[in-house]
Amino acid sequence: MRLVYFSWVREKIGKGEEDVELPDDIETVRDLLSWMKTRGEEYEAALEHQDVIRVALDMEHVLHSEKLGTPHEIAFFPPMTGG
Repeated sequence: MRLVYFSWVREKIGKGEEDVELPDDIETVRDLLSWMKTRGEEYEAALEHQDVIRVALDMEHVLHSEKLGTPHEIAFFPPMTGG
């Protein structure tokens, strides 16, 4: 599965995207975020406050309670501000 990172999430993880094999027990976006935090210090730092991270499945923003299904791409964004 392709994971894509934007803005300071990308900067803290140290890469813009990667392909990963997800464990079978990952069912929701929240499960995915929790699993990602276990992948190393850079992921833990980027996702320290995972509740503020916005997630899109195949370019559609979803809640953290959303079931993952089988998207081609999962994107991670920091909170957006307006102005």
